[in-house]
Amino acid sequence: MLVWNNRAMGAFMTPEQIADRAARAVEAAVRAGRGLGLTVTDAKVLYDVFSVVVHLAPSPVVARVLTVLPHYADLASQAGRQQAELNMARWLAARGTPVIPPSPLVPPEPVQVDGLSMTFWQFVEKSSDEEPDYVANAGLVADLHAAMRDYPGELSFLSAAEPRFIEDSLALLEDRRDLIDPADLDRARREWRILEPVVRSRTTFEKTFPGIELQPIHGDSPAVNIFPAVDGHLYADFEMVTLGPVEWDIAGLGPDCEAAYNREARRKGMRELDEDVLSFVTAVGMLRGIASLALAPQLPLLVDAIRPLIEQWRSMPFAAGLAD
Repeated sequence: MLVWNNRAMGAFMTPEQIADRAARAVEAAVRAGRGLGLTVTDAKVLYDVFSVVVHLAPSPVVARVLTVLPHYADLASQAGRQQAELNMARWLAARGTPVIPPSPLVPPEPVQVDGLSMTFWQFVEKSSDEEPDYVANAGLVADLHAAMRDYPGELSFLSAAEPRFIEDSLALLEDRRDLIDPADLDRARREWRILEPVVRSRTTFEKTFPGIELQPIHGDSPAVNIFPAVDGHLYADFEMVTLGPVEWDIAGLGPDCEAAYNREARRKGMRELDEDVLSFVTAVGMLRGIASLALAPQLPLLVDAIRPLIEQWRSMPFAAGLAD
């Protein structure tokens, strides 16, 4: 693993260190691409937050390089998740679902260079920089769920909730009053004691929410991860793909998006969102967001990004109203 991805949270990375991290990711992606036979003379960074996304121009290939990770995310675990994403995207693309597919120019598998794990995707031209319509996108999520229902691959239950990450991060935040108020951390830990058993066990979930069907889901707010391509909207970023309730993919988007999803679900003969399950997954998502403060030394922008979420979370029912 790289030096910025260790257990000790330490000081915040400087802009210069973050730029150096991105440069190393680009160098690794270029080296990997050339090693796979691609022509790369003008690599361009398209995105740099949790991953560095690089267009390996002039080849029509985009490399996504994981960079901001918890300390326990070794190369084997990264590759496992990345392979699940590649498998799902390939399967959907083969059935005509509008997705950004893995690049056909390289093998559909993760590549690891200099301690970095990456995947390769088809380059797609973006139509514009206009603000996305998340309400309209939420309706498209019902279509995605319908397309994913019959996926034959094996997926683990609610891995997108990342229970180990939540537990580990809440422990790491114990001594970081600069990142979280002790009262908020105490509430988060008490909530997690109630929510954790339902997150970790499919059996416990099914006992808590009887009759709620589980299916393959995107795992990472697909309404936010719909790419506005020149030829139409494409589903993207399946790196958190998992087995779970459809509510997980709509959690935290608000009543307008929920209504848009329900309208499209009714039209397709699918079930509407269950309010109790939605409350549960929203509560889990809130804790996962708070836990991400443990990554703030690697990604300082998280401090300001998470502040509104904490304010919203303080006003919500404790642990989604589940009994201790």
